[in-house]
Amino acid sequence: MSDMVEDNESAIGVVDAATNKRLDDAGKLDSHPESFQLEPSGSRIFVNIASKEKISVIDRNTKKVTDWSLPGLKANFPMALNEADHRLFIGTRKPARLVAIDTATGKIVANLPCAGDMDDLYYDTSRKRIYVPGGEGFISVFQQNDSDHFEAMGKFPSAVGARTGLWYEKRDRLYLAVPGRANQGAALWVYEAQD
Repeated sequence: MSDMVEDNESAIGVVDAATNKRLDDAGKLDSHPESFQLEPSGSRIFVNIASKEKISVIDRNTKKVTDWSLPGLKANFPMALNEADHRLFIGTRKPARLVAIDTATGKIVANLPCAGDMDDLYYDTSRKRIYVPGGEGFISVFQQNDSDHFEAMGKFPSAVGARTGLWYEKRDRLYLAVPGRANQGAALWVYEAQD
């Protein structure tokens, strides 16, 4: 039984960049949104709703919201989109998994173990790879072989607590924020993708 209450205040808001004025919301949500991805060639916004273990899909034209459930998966925080192959990637913490979802149907097509305690994940479009930095001290790397098949390339050492970063595709680099410790200051580690 859940003691969660409906959240009538959550939404994906829209701001006019030229005037800095808030426009109508793209869509109302029933709980706090985590990560979201815009479909550049379409009208949808994919939103992680971690407290409800689901993905909400907002149609920007109609404002209609459709939900995709994540059975057996909790704490879905990071998200990336491969629009060309119609795949949405999410990371879950309980258990630590990389999940690939078909954006045409909402069906899970892959569910793979990965580094735990993640906040971010990134899709490398040129190599068709997914990078998942986990706070447990590793970065999981996956190769997309085709739309439904992914191969784990390994768990590469990072630092405990380093789960936030930035993938910069123009330079083929993953920048990872490493938190400070009692015996060392905070740092920015740089990983270069290899073919």
